[in-house]
Amino acid sequence: MTATAPRPGRSPDPTPAAGPGPGPPHRAAPGPPPAVRVRGVSARLGRTPVLDRVDLTVERGDFVAVLGPNGAGKSTLMRVILGLLPAATGTVEVLGRPPRHVRSRIGYLPQRHSFDASTRVRGVDLVRLGLDGARFGLSLPLSRQARHQRRHARERVGQAIELVGATAYARRPIGELSGGEQQRLLVAQALVQDPDLLILDEPLDSLDLPNQAAVAALLQRICRERGVAVLLVAHDVNPLLGYLDRVVYLAGGRAVEGSVEEVITAPTLSALFGFPIEVLRTRDGRLVVVGQPEAPHHHGPRHP
Repeated sequence: MTATAPRPGRSPDPTPAAGPGPGPPHRAAPGPPPAVRVRGVSARLGRTPVLDRVDLTVERGDFVAVLGPNGAGKSTLMRVILGLLPAATGTVEVLGRPPRHVRSRIGYLPQRHSFDASTRVRGVDLVRLGLDGARFGLSLPLSRQARHQRRHARERVGQAIELVGATAYARRPIGELSGGEQQRLLVAQALVQDPDLLILDEPLDSLDLPNQAAVAALLQRICRERGVAVLLVAHDVNPLLGYLDRVVYLAGGRAVEGSVEEVITAPTLSALFGFPIEVLRTRDGRLVVVGQPEAPHHHGPRHP
């Protein structure tokens, strides 16, 4: 059998003359959608515009902080993502679907102040409220199925409390606990439904610096161990340094997104605000934003 030489200017055909040809190229199956995808979202409170064409992506298992001055729209953005406030323009997807369809998969911790010292509700009962709300503590004769459900609920509550490291004090009245201990139990309440997305509005507010760092470390561990995406509103980035994957900075209704080193810079914030902003880093790693209206002071050491 004589081989045929290829025509000038053309490469030999690498396909064998006999037998089936190669199949179509293998395509990897698409991964799950991001935990949060916000595109071109604008929002109003009454007639007042608050957000202006904001884009944001939170990947699953990421720890993301939303920063900015008072009145920048941080809490409004959280309400839009939760589906509690409709967007005037743009689209919002949570876990690949409209927020109202996946609320059971979102853990939410709203902004709050410390409990009064006279509050006698036990920590364990506060966490249980995350499962069944006003039904907790109902003492009626239970069927076998109901007893099984109650036992399962107790296990889930215990697991959530253990996850946040609050087992030692969970049966004490919540009003007797420190701010950091209360906050851990509230995080457990938001986690007890085993959510895929955890949204926290100012969870570090009113905590001292050691407790701020402890809560930040706890949230990072939850991201890493459970694959839960955490979206946290904060005024101060420094207690979160070393724990965050990304930040979103809001100003004038607009947003910029990236790593801390990309976003908390003079050029980036100056472009966002529309006038000169200076960002200083002290010798111990603190960031100070200078020239921002109602600027939060970025105090606190950087944590490794």
